[in-house]
Amino acid sequence: MLRYLPFLLILALWIYAFIDCLNTPENEVRGLPKLAWVFIILLFGEVLIGPVAWLFAGRPRRTAAGGGRAYGRGRGGQWVAPDDNPEFLKSLKKDEDPDQDGKGPKG
Repeated sequence: MLRYLPFLLILALWIYAFIDCLNTPENEVRGLPKLAWVFIILLFGEVLIGPVAWLFAGRPRRTAAGGGRAYGRGRGGQWVAPDDNPEFLKSLKKDEDPDQDGKGPKG
């Protein structure tokens, strides 16, 4: 059973790199056009050159923690409870009933 493990790991890396390349937007791909990366991954996948090249040279760089503000993330990328997150509370107020805009009842 262990003799199949290296083959399965190579196959898993190959599939991961291929799907990651397909899901990456065209404008975020580095180095070569997206179609070229797909061919490199497919043609050189068995010897790990294609998937490793994609992971190190073609894949977009991830932003540092705290670079993008998402619900539930505070300063430094640390988790903040929704009731303590002012951005989340503002989004709830926007989602409230549009009739309650402070102008009174319509009609």
